[in-house]
This record gives sequence, structure tokens and C-alpha cells, in this order.
Amino acid sequence: MTKGNKKQLTPEQSKELIRTLEARFEQNMNRHKGLEWAKFRAKMEVNTEKLWTLNEMERTGGEPDVVGLDKKTGEYIFYDCSAESPKGRRSVCYDLKALEARKEHKPKNNAMDMAAAMGVELLTEEQYRELQKLGNFDLKTLSWVKTPSEIRNLGGAIFCDRRYGGVAACVLRRTLLSLHPATIDRRDPIRFGLGAAVDRTLADRLVAGLALLEYHQKR
Repeated sequence: MTKGNKKQLTPEQSKELIRTLEARFEQNMNRHKGLEWAKFRAKMEVNTEKLWTLNEMERTGGEPDVVGLDKKTGEYIFYDCSAESPKGRRSVCYDLKALEARKEHKPKNNAMDMAAAMGVELLTEEQYRELQKLGNFDLKTLSWVKTPSEIRNLGGAIFCDRRYGGVAACVLRRTLLSLHPATIDRRDPIRFGLGAAVDRTLADRLVAGLALLEYHQKR
């Protein structure tokens, strides 16, 4: 990164990232039908801070790719498109509140703060389901998604994955969120244009345990 601006890549870093993104764009045309690489590249090259954000997504294993264009704002939308959760963003709590509540096996970071530092936001559940229409993601891992405040205020947080041919979304309760030794990973989107940037590893037995808990509570 260049001196004096930690959110700006060197010319060499920018060229390498653009080459990587272009190759991925051309190899996965089903993710961005009707979009042209040249138009996106022209916009990307003059937006150095968002190029830095894309590099952070790439550096942490997200394999970002264009998944859409907001016709109202002219912004290109990027999602993490790695087959499993990004390796550099695994085993984290949902947010700082959950991290501080952990008594044992405390991870080093939390998903919400990591996303903010990168200039992105977590995928919403709706966005996650849209991602799954582009391929099969999270067959072995789980991802935090942005949790509505009414659920988070009750101590829960939502995670998703792909299982049995569909998308599963579960709420992790407060007791498990703060005490369970396992943690989940995260995916992020970024909108690339003139506006601001916006925007998995629990075992199957945890999901099964949550379903069993829900069953007994309803009886």
C-alpha cells in the first residue's frame, strides 16, 4: 500500500488485482450476463478506495466477482464468490457484543467489525439467497448474514448455508452465541460505483441441535 494512504494500492498491486478480477469475470459469465468488463474496469480504475476494498476481499480469500448492476445508481455489485467461506475470515463471532460475552475459546475478531474495516457490509439473507442462485456455495461451511435488529436485540444472530439442495437460514440463540466454542464465518458484498460501499465453521450437529431445541420448545 502507498505511504500516507493505507486504503490505496500501489500501481503494481492494482494491476495484479485487475488481472485477477478480469480472469474471474471471463470465466464466470453466468454471474453477470449482459455486463461488459471494459465499462466496469474504466469505473474501477478511478475509484482507488473501492479497489482497495476489493483487494481486501481478495486477500482474505473471498474471490469477489461482479454479480449485478444497479441501473438507478450505476453501481456494480460485487459478492464473495468463493465456493466455501473465505479462509481469511473464518471462526469469528457475529459482533462485538457476542465476542465480549464469550468466556472461553474467544476468537480474535467479529464479523461486523471486520466488514466495517474493509468498507463492506454483511450479506442480508435475501442477498445470500440471490448468491446461491449463481452456484452452490457453503456446502461445508456456514456464513453469518446481516441480522435484523429485532432478532439481534433478543440475543440471536442469523447464519446460512446450503444443504439438501436448498438454502438453510437458522437463528443462533444467545446461549450458543456466547458460550459455544465454535464460531461462524462471513461473506460480504460491495457496491462499486460513484456511491458509498455497501454491502462459515459450525458442524452439522449444531444445526441439528438447534432444530431439536426448536422442536422441544414447541411441544
